[in-house]
Amino acid sequence: MPRCWWRKFKKVLKEPLAYQSDPLRAALAQALMIPSFQKRDQPAPWTQWGKDLDANAILQMQNACSLPVAVAGALMPDAHLGYGLPIGGVLATEQAVIPYAVGVDIACRMKLTVYDEPAKTMAGQKDRLINILENETRFGVGAVFQKRRQHAVMDQDWSVSPITQRLKDKAWAQLGTSGSGNHFVEFGVYSVSEASQGLEPGQYLALLSHSGSRGTGAQVCNHYSRIAMEEHPELPKELKHLAWLDLDTEPGREYWDAMNLMGDYAAANHQVIHQHITRELGAKVILDIENHHNFAWKEHHEVEGVGRDLIVHRKGATPAGKGVLGVIPGSMASPGFVVRGKGSTRSLHSASHGAGRVMSRSKALQSFTWSAVKKQLAEAGVELLSAGLDEVPGVYKDIHTVMQAQTDLIEVLGSFHPRLVKMCPAGDQAED
Repeated sequence: MPRCWWRKFKKVLKEPLAYQSDPLRAALAQALMIPSFQKRDQPAPWTQWGKDLDANAILQMQNACSLPVAVAGALMPDAHLGYGLPIGGVLATEQAVIPYAVGVDIACRMKLTVYDEPAKTMAGQKDRLINILENETRFGVGAVFQKRRQHAVMDQDWSVSPITQRLKDKAWAQLGTSGSGNHFVEFGVYSVSEASQGLEPGQYLALLSHSGSRGTGAQVCNHYSRIAMEEHPELPKELKHLAWLDLDTEPGREYWDAMNLMGDYAAANHQVIHQHITRELGAKVILDIENHHNFAWKEHHEVEGVGRDLIVHRKGATPAGKGVLGVIPGSMASPGFVVRGKGSTRSLHSASHGAGRVMSRSKALQSFTWSAVKKQLAEAGVELLSAGLDEVPGVYKDIHTVMQAQTDLIEVLGSFHPRLVKMCPAGDQAED
């Protein structure tokens, strides 16, 4: 390439706008032009629940509501910093889906099974319950069962996306396993003070699990996030993880189908875990509740007095439409709650998905010791089978404060108190 031509090319590359009328260089200049970012004239309306929230999470919510596709938002009381949209962030868009506003662990979910066994079963059969957890669960990156679990989800159409088609075998190998980070399976005591959901007042043996769509879900997110970023090079650095896909385009439809498949797969993971544990336990199921977050739903909402069909992203937020049941966990040493949504329009029918972190994983490793944590767990009546130091109770907000901040969003029907807790041992990268 002649040196003079290269110098001219660099000038066009540096200032393509100056060459838009140049007869020789106009086509090149137009190809190099990146459209400027056009934010909304006014940010989309959004409401915050809870006090003293992470300033960075609030800034992320403000940024998300400046997107041209944003329609409305909400920030839950467990909010903390995430990629693009904060954890605890709810964002409604019009005909657009944002992969990182869904999150890496697509359709991460909670599942609670209550048994026809009294809570005192915990003390009399503790060793047996521990063995069941150890034998019927697997945790961590790459975790698999030597003998594959079976579920009808593997008979669905995995060719909806090149990612799901390529990773179907890996997903099957990981079926019924749990991730790392804040994912868990635990036996505990479910308490109800008033007759509810077919249960008489009392304390029951229960099983609670939390995990999502494993490595396949993460690959779906990463693949379509890259495509979205390529389609929106105009986004400034602080908004690049909020790049969206138009649902009228092939990538948008592909992602939507893959996301929904990952939702079915995450649900199947929990069903398999609970089925195998219940079979070994030999008890009757008298209540079964589950809900998911890290997902996008097509819903109809009224925003500023106008009813609209919207795409509602709940990244670390629980669906809380009127009458909708859900589970909001605390920490390994604090209770979780079964709740019923009140259908708040301001929160886009959403509530928190947990207590919410107050510190990073690296800071947690510097701040706590196992000797102090084990004493705390013993006082709470909790036996920890495995976990990392970055998931101990002190890394989370007080769940009671979080619940008090959203009494207008949900009502509490019962509480779950962990007793035998199994999580991924230290060392694996967090998948939550």
